[in-house]
Amino acid sequence: MTSPDPVPGYTHDDPGLAPSPVTAADLDLLKASVLFGPADEQALRLAGEVLSGQIDQVLDVWYGFVGSHPHLVAYFSTPDGTPIDDYLARVRARFARWIIDTCTRPYDERWLAYQQEIALRHTEPKKNQTDHADSVSHIPLRHIIAFIYPITATIKPFLAAGGHDDEQVDAMFQAWFKAVTLQVALWSQPYAGRGW
Repeated sequence: MTSPDPVPGYTHDDPGLAPSPVTAADLDLLKASVLFGPADEQALRLAGEVLSGQIDQVLDVWYGFVGSHPHLVAYFSTPDGTPIDDYLARVRARFARWIIDTCTRPYDERWLAYQQEIALRHTEPKKNQTDHADSVSHIPLRHIIAFIYPITATIKPFLAAGGHDDEQVDAMFQAWFKAVTLQVALWSQPYAGRGW
């Protein structure tokens, strides 16, 4: 399920990627907090298989949601409010990889390092740098937290499209919900600093 073409700005496997300040032990405790275990890992792998042929359609839904809310599309626009099409396209390609990574990557130190990179790209130190975009300087944490719901609620019909029974679909859905919540908790680290 890996993409044959390089995704602009996607640096998960970059050997120069800085390690996360979040430790493996911190991650284990977060997993416990969201009740994420081996059964969820299995369910996510199945979800990855189901979603792999539907990623563009998932992104169409998510981008339609963002595009229909001016306060959200503003974070992919110039400071005067003009959407930046190239920026949106580059982020979309990484969003596609994020779906795959959420379902298939081991949640190890390399994954933690890339979660920290994703987090930083929402904050003033790194927002806009990857894509050299002339956009606003950061995305407020409140919108990242609030985005848990649409990113979760809208995935269920896509998971159901794989022809699995209701119990399997629910297991995939619950695992997805836990994985998204877990990642947003990790992305909050640069916002909270020592308070994290």
